[in-house]
Amino acid sequence: MDEPSSGPEAALLVAQIDALLPQTQCTRCGFAGCRPYAAAIAAGEAGINQCPPGGAATIRRLAQLLRREPLELNPANGVESPPRVAMIDESRCVGCARCLPPCPVDAIVGAPKRMHTVLQERCTGCELCIAPCPVDCIEMRIPTRHSVNRPEVNRERFEAHSERLVRRADERQRALDEKKAAASRA
Repeated sequence: MDEPSSGPEAALLVAQIDALLPQTQCTRCGFAGCRPYAAAIAAGEAGINQCPPGGAATIRRLAQLLRREPLELNPANGVESPPRVAMIDESRCVGCARCLPPCPVDAIVGAPKRMHTVLQERCTGCELCIAPCPVDCIEMRIPTRHSVNRPEVNRERFEAHSERLVRRADERQRALDEKKAAASRA
């Protein structure tokens, strides 16, 4: 299938590809989230085999949509595994809050210097919270409660998370600009 390079057809194709992705926002594909990966696929800049959370089923659906041959999952992007969620060993959590910002769907709740916990029903299993934890109290496990990956809900939570980050950055910049303006008047 020839992918359109721009315009409404390209936007539609990106949306169709994005709808097939699991919306874990894990970045293992090499892109900043599922939508940028979908855009790269649509532009012919990325393979259809770079999504470990989606695995073989997603690769097959993408191949069908794009009328391409299915490929094996690229091992450079990871391996397919059963769905897992982050679990915080609350007895070891020091409340540093470093796990909060990288969570793309705000599935971790807590406050600085307080224990944190993961809302299993919201966790996409992206693993982005693990690396920033200084005490290694986060690990990935098979969910203990019934947890269903709902891509459309994950997408909504990711968009809300992203919008909140932009709003906070804008607020910080406005406050900084106001301080600079006040200092220059003084």
